[in-house]
Amino acid sequence: MKITFLGATKTVTGSNFLVEGAGKRFLVDCGMWQGKASDELKNSQEFEFDPNQIDFVLLTHAHIDHSGRIPKLYKEGFRNAVYAHKATCDLCALMLPDSGHIQEMESQWKNKKRMRKGEEPIPPIYTAEEAARCLEIFRPVNYDEIIEITPEIHVRYNDAGHMLGSSIIELWVKEDGKEVKTVFTGDIGNNDIPLLSSPTMIEDTDYLIMESTYGSRLHMQNDKKAELFLDIVSETLDNGGTVVIPSFAVGRTQEILYEVNKLKEKNDDEEFRRKYKTLMKAPVYVDSPLAISATEVFRENTELFEDEIKEQILRGDNPLEFPGLKFTMTADESKALNADTTPSIIISASGMCEVGRIKHHLKHNLWNPKSTILFVGYQAPGTLGYNIVNGAKTVKIFGEEIAVNARIEYIEGYSGHADQEWLMNFIYSFIRKPKHIFLVHGEEESQEILKEKIESETKLSVTIPEFGETYELKDSIELINKIERKVENTLKVEILERLEKLKQELEDMEVCVKEDVDNQELKDEDMFRINEKIKDLEKQILNVIEG
Repeated sequence: MKITFLGATKTVTGSNFLVEGAGKRFLVDCGMWQGKASDELKNSQEFEFDPNQIDFVLLTHAHIDHSGRIPKLYKEGFRNAVYAHKATCDLCALMLPDSGHIQEMESQWKNKKRMRKGEEPIPPIYTAEEAARCLEIFRPVNYDEIIEITPEIHVRYNDAGHMLGSSIIELWVKEDGKEVKTVFTGDIGNNDIPLLSSPTMIEDTDYLIMESTYGSRLHMQNDKKAELFLDIVSETLDNGGTVVIPSFAVGRTQEILYEVNKLKEKNDDEEFRRKYKTLMKAPVYVDSPLAISATEVFRENTELFEDEIKEQILRGDNPLEFPGLKFTMTADESKALNADTTPSIIISASGMCEVGRIKHHLKHNLWNPKSTILFVGYQAPGTLGYNIVNGAKTVKIFGEEIAVNARIEYIEGYSGHADQEWLMNFIYSFIRKPKHIFLVHGEEESQEILKEKIESETKLSVTIPEFGETYELKDSIELINKIERKVENTLKVEILERLEKLKQELEDMEVCVKEDVDNQELKDEDMFRINEKIKDLEKQILNVIEG
């Protein structure tokens, strides 16, 4: 059996693995690249394989960085089955057409600029309609059932506890009279995610392909994060401000709603009760049509919730409903939120602030010192959310420079990913340990730290694969090939990465120059020297533009 790593290599997006075995070629996940412009450029590039020669797809869960290129696969001729848990199929029915709509909007925006320059328009990666059509090839499966794909290939989906319907996939491939078992974790859930069950522990495998998003960090404990959430929110509301929570429409939004509802049972302290009353009096807006639809999917799949939650629902206490909760469906309703000065909480997608209504809420609240922007999920490098969390003084939204004066908070414990401790516990749980571990879906530093910890504490061998590397899995692993990206595409990526870096350096330079100019002790010759250097830089920029 062979595995080629075609995404989520030394990064957290674009999950895509090509598996060849028992005469079949199939994919585990087919996700979109998200974050930096140079990464997103990869979404429109050709696949490194012929979609018509793929026999089936095994999908771990609905998040777009795992599922988002399935419509592109379908558009280019793939018509075989996509196997996924039933809840994943339900969520993809919402998320993939929504992604197609985003592709259309972005393409429309880019083409306006291209047409003004006299350039040919470019089509979207796929449309909402094409995404909706691809749903016909989805095949729902249940947890814990061994499914025969062919007599030589069997799979079992296990609850990954990451989001509704997320799965850890066990794969058995028999060829040449020998069976090899491989486990693909997808994204392993944080062990104390509200609503969802804990990740399934797997007993044995030959090989493990494991995510490593938080491989270098530990999360805040659940009880502390709920209290911190209450403190941040109540302080902002007391100050007459708005709390804006950039949240992934599916998963994180529903967890936050549950946490808000659950807080009332936590404490009898008088100050706590005061803060809780402040929270409960404030309107809580879920401003994302996708999140609203996804909340309905959660309500329809309550059998996947923890036993405690199921009992709550049977008692008539739905954890996704409480006084003050309001849903905004239309764009006009969303705009009205920013005209309302009533202290409130706005939960809006996207979680990394790259697209959607959240950008409007940031534009209206980032400059306001009374407001708080509360992040509750992972922020990929290169995204607007990442820049805000990491201390940007100003950001550009819809072409306008916005000062970051609002209080910025990040509660990491709400992450849907296991931290280092639980990634290690997942490995420890194997009765028969893997012969080898491949770390994917993590930034390079995080992966290196986790690799070192695994090797030192378990003595298991670990590989951090590069993009395009193919490994043969037999009694041991062997690197047998590496796909090289086309030079043209490599240069495009490099140019975009340099532009991203230059933009950051220009922002840093602006801060430094302003500090120098405001320095009363600066001599005239120093001021002259700075002015000449800026003039030289202006000339170089003009040369690039004119060229």
